[in-house]
Amino acid sequence: MEILEDIKAQVLSYYDAFIAAIPKIGIAIVIVAIVYLFLNFVRRKVILLVKRNAKDKLLANFFDSSSRIAVKLICLLMFLYLIGHSAIAGTILGAATVSSFVIGFAFKDIAENFLAGVIMAFSRPFNVGDTVMTGQVEGRIIGLSLRETHIKTGDGKDVFVPNGQIIKSPLFNYTIDGYMRRSFVIGLDYGSDIEKARSIIIDVLNNSEGVLSETKKPNTLIKEFGPSTINIEVQIWVNTFDKSMGASEIQSQAMRRVLNKLEEEGINLPGDVIELKNYKDLPISTGSTSQN
Repeated sequence: MEILEDIKAQVLSYYDAFIAAIPKIGIAIVIVAIVYLFLNFVRRKVILLVKRNAKDKLLANFFDSSSRIAVKLICLLMFLYLIGHSAIAGTILGAATVSSFVIGFAFKDIAENFLAGVIMAFSRPFNVGDTVMTGQVEGRIIGLSLRETHIKTGDGKDVFVPNGQIIKSPLFNYTIDGYMRRSFVIGLDYGSDIEKARSIIIDVLNNSEGVLSETKKPNTLIKEFGPSTINIEVQIWVNTFDKSMGASEIQSQAMRRVLNKLEEEGINLPGDVIELKNYKDLPISTGSTSQN
């Protein structure tokens, strides 16, 4: 029975302490709520101002998500301090450095992706809207969070790539400087005037909408001698900052105009020659001889 009496006394002491602390907890909740609303109001105003004026929207979005966590952490520590548990708040801050090693091993991937997100937010290997390729994923950057990078592929798929994977793998950014090269191949007849055809192609491209002709000039190269054609590689450059027409549409229109002009000039674009052989009527040798 002494054990039950001890338990009862202990519960009553906790109850009395809780009742005595209710006013302090209530005041702490009110103060923390006011501080939270104020900090959140200031955070939203600052982030909104940064997003309006900053050229780098990616970094602004990253700071937005990071500041949310910072505000909640500040309010939690303030609440512990106001209710008289400042030692716990100090322990949380002091233990953060020690526990970070344990947490780092337990949540290695999460920590790695978080640090990679911080690195990319400051080093900025890409901006929102850039076309990139990392690993087997190719598409347009939609956003960057603390854990992953959102990429929209050309066929409409939304791919969320862990930040750590992007940091550790080669990243190809096709549009960060505003220039992207596209190319296509045209097969000319072996009897064609190659230099004339190349000159016609360049003239057409210099007057094609969306194809750059000053800062970056179109070019043609003899790529290879095919079975029935001389293959000419045509290279064009497009301005990725100009959103009025996509790179694929610019290339498509350029190809159509080049084809029409070459046909008008009488330059033949033959197809592949396929040789068919009929073995039906040929004698079949058995490979054996008779001996007397």
